Amino acid sequence: MKEEMLADGTRLVELIEAQGWEVTDLELSAYDSPWADEDDPEASVTITARKPYHTEDEEDGSPYRVN
Repeated sequence: MKEEMLADGTRLVELIEAQGWEVTDLELSAYDSPWADEDDPEASVTITARKPYHTEDEEDGSPYRVN
């Protein structure tokens, strides 16, 4: 299961980065299902990513930009 989780995490990062985002943090957590009738383990993923948005107006003299 651990290898499958890591492969899924890698694939998620690739998909996000393909859209122009920079992944800055990824956390994978595995745990037993909280439901009594399910025996399969579950996983959750938390991804932090950033993507700067610049317009030409901001780059050409925004009074709020510090150079």
